[in-house]
Amino acid sequence: MSLKAQITEDMKTAMRAHEKAQLGVIRLILAAIKQQEVDTRIEMDDTAVLVVLDKMTKQRRESIRQYSDAGRTDLVAQEEYELGIIQTYLPQPLSAAELDDLIQQAMAETGATSVRDMGKVMTWLKPKAQGRTDMGQVSGLIKARLGG
Repeated sequence: MSLKAQITEDMKTAMRAHEKAQLGVIRLILAAIKQQEVDTRIEMDDTAVLVVLDKMTKQRRESIRQYSDAGRTDLVAQEEYELGIIQTYLPQPLSAAELDDLIQQAMAETGATSVRDMGKVMTWLKPKAQGRTDMGQVSGLIKARLGG
């Protein structure tokens, strides 16, 4: 079953169980997926859905940080709840060792030796790490290894 189909099934389950909060988050996810499909005029596969979920995760983390700084614990709780639901659809996060191995493998496969090769490394890594780690953090690790 595709990720999009799984999310749709979970929406139906939440509707039947009268889980309004969970249903609201799932509808937000499906709306974001649908919006991306309309914008790109293509049917999204699991990889594209992961990109949308990853973006939603980043947005929630940023909102949590901003609301915490402003002392809005009520909004922090809502964003954390939404983040928890979104993360259930993401694959298992990469451990530090797994990420390190992936970066090493990417550098070897692409022949990267300097910061100018960073694009090649990121292109190789992105499909394998998307949704499993913060790609901004990965970028920093690669840059450090390539002497940037």
